[in-house]
Amino acid sequence: MYLTEHFGLSLGALVIWGFMMAFFFNIFLYFATPKKNLTLLLSSFILFLSYFSSDYFFSWFSTTETYLHWAVWDLVTVAILMGIWKFSNTATPSSFLYLCTGLIINCSLFLLIYYDIYILYNKEPWILWDIYSFGVNIIDFTMIVALIVDRDILGLIKLKNGIKALFKTRNLSHSL
Repeated sequence: MYLTEHFGLSLGALVIWGFMMAFFFNIFLYFATPKKNLTLLLSSFILFLSYFSSDYFFSWFSTTETYLHWAVWDLVTVAILMGIWKFSNTATPSSFLYLCTGLIINCSLFLLIYYDIYILYNKEPWILWDIYSFGVNIIDFTMIVALIVDRDILGLIKLKNGIKALFKTRNLSHSL
C-alpha cells in the first residue's frame, strides 16, 4: 500500500513535469524558429496549467468527488482548447487532436470510476480499475509526446481523414 501510494504521487508529478517540459520546449521553438505556432505554444501552456492546478487543488481539497472534479477539469480544458483553436489564425497543430481526444477519454474514465466507486459503491478491484490506471497514464504520456514532437504519432489524423473520405464517398454514391 505504501509503495503504490507514493508511486502514484510520483507518477502524477512526472506527468506535470512532462507537461511543463513540453511547454518550455514549445517556448524555445516559438522564439528560436521562424515558423511560429502560437496554437501549439498556447495548447502546451493550457495543458501544463490545467494539470498543475488540478494536482494542486486535489492535494488541498481532496474529497470523495475527486474523480468528478477531474472530469469537469478536463472538459473545461477541452473547451478552452477549442476556443483557442477557433480564434487562432494559425494552422492547427497535429497534437491538437491528440490533446482533445486524450482529455475526452480521460474524462470518460474519470466518470466511469466515479460511477463505479461512489454510485455503485464497488470496493473490489476489477478490470475497469486496471483500464483506468493504465489508460489515464498512457494517455497523459501520449499527450506529452504529441506536444513535443507535434506529429501524428499513432495515425489518428490519418484515421480521421480516412473516415471522413469514406463518409464523403458514401454520401456521393447515395445522392446519385
